[in-house]
Amino acid sequence: MRDTAPKVIKIPAKPDVIKTAATRRQLRVAAYCRVSTKEEDQANSYDVQKEYYTDKIMGNPDWTMGGIFADKGITGTSAKKREDFMRMIKYCRQHKIDMILTKSVSRFARNTVDCLYYTRTLKALGIAAVFEKENINSMEEDSELRITLSGAFAQSESESISANVTWGKRRAMEAGKASIQYKKLYGYRKGEDGKPEIIPEQAEIVRRIYDHYLGGASLRMLKEELEADHIPCFEDSPEWSITRIRSILQNEKYCGDVLMQKTFRQDFISRKTIKNTGQLPMYLIENHHDAIVDRDKFNKVQTEMARRSAARSPSKKSSTGLTSYASKYALSERLVCGECGTLYRRCTWTQKGVKRIVWRCVSRLDYGKKYCHNSPTLDEAPLQQAILTAISTMMASKETLIQQITGSLKAEVIPFPGEGLSLGDIDRRLAELETQFQKLLKQATYNPAAYSEQFKEILDEQTFLKEKRTAILAENKHNAEINQRIMDAAELLDRDAINITEWDESVIRQMVETVKVLSKNEIIVTLKGGAEINQRLE
Repeated sequence: MRDTAPKVIKIPAKPDVIKTAATRRQLRVAAYCRVSTKEEDQANSYDVQKEYYTDKIMGNPDWTMGGIFADKGITGTSAKKREDFMRMIKYCRQHKIDMILTKSVSRFARNTVDCLYYTRTLKALGIAAVFEKENINSMEEDSELRITLSGAFAQSESESISANVTWGKRRAMEAGKASIQYKKLYGYRKGEDGKPEIIPEQAEIVRRIYDHYLGGASLRMLKEELEADHIPCFEDSPEWSITRIRSILQNEKYCGDVLMQKTFRQDFISRKTIKNTGQLPMYLIENHHDAIVDRDKFNKVQTEMARRSAARSPSKKSSTGLTSYASKYALSERLVCGECGTLYRRCTWTQKGVKRIVWRCVSRLDYGKKYCHNSPTLDEAPLQQAILTAISTMMASKETLIQQITGSLKAEVIPFPGEGLSLGDIDRRLAELETQFQKLLKQATYNPAAYSEQFKEILDEQTFLKEKRTAILAENKHNAEINQRIMDAAELLDRDAINITEWDESVIRQMVETVKVLSKNEIIVTLKGGAEINQRLE
């Protein structure tokens, strides 16, 4: 072992060497700013900040301009949505910038995670981020703690602003103030009064889509029709899509209503928009503007879309396990196997060069006798004749049939028992709560924190009552739709002129609910409204 302790030699720092290296050239200094969200203020705001940073950078003899980057009216909660910010970071990684100036941490980012990530990234590249308001240089030892605290405050501020904006929007919804995006609203433009104004030539196309769909056309058939007639969708997007057509058929604005809060943002940081499936209340403004289609037709389309969706049958030939809707034949979504409950499919058999049209259970077709053992194969001609005979038989006793329909109506619209609040009760209580809220607001002017619990109680009760009111209105609307649907069926049956002797796909769609196959020789035909009859096949 050594008898003497190791000798430590201190090598003094050479700050002059570093200084000399830094002054070989001027520092390339960039500035980042976010300007006003108001379009009329953006240009002025940008010009002012550009002039300020230009003077500041060019006025320093050790600096040279590395660029001024600005995002106009873009949220600070996510850096990825700020194009100029990301371009600045790209330049930093390419070693085109030595230092960044920005007004404050809140201008740089309102997301604490993003703020720390990018300041650390810049620090690793040897690039300082200088926050003027907080007097923070990211290259200093205590900068990260100070940036974290300032970033947390900025994020909290952004969260508070987001909550206030959301609250304001929902209050506006409650007051019946609608916000409508016209860019992709076919058939309407913004009118002088701020409400949707009908575009006549496009409105005719919308009515055509509704009429043809109720007439049995599928979404794909509608797309092909419109394209064959060279009808453009939008000037900037002339091609039709199934998604666009479905949207037109489902959009309540075409019957004059506006449904608000169909979607909402999950949180203020990710700003991800998700569909509202009951997480938050919705607000329906009825008769908000001129309708392109009447409410009755709109409701019939919704019912038909739901029925077609429910009529899909299992099929191993589809990756989803569902076959697409076959609109060409009415029986494709009405003829049901009595054994397994699966729909039937129209098939063409060829024997000795002779074609034969038959209907077969989809389960038997796809899986053999694994799930359905005894379903019969039915020839189309005698099947259609049996259905026509069943309809004619029921039409001969129309009075009894209409009584059955009326009874079905009464059974469906009986209100749910035990409902303690009426719409009038709810409206009166909401008015009382609003008065209380306004009084409390005046009392809390100078010390709102002292009244926070009272505010919460009022807002909670308002939310509960409004949700209850929405549920009651929805139930009433549902009952009205049931009423109208069944009365339409009764009206159809009560017409003296009806005398069905030949197969008509559209008539079958309007009158027949289901046809259940019991055996090769027997079916049950059920009309819309619930009337049914057993019928033999000849």
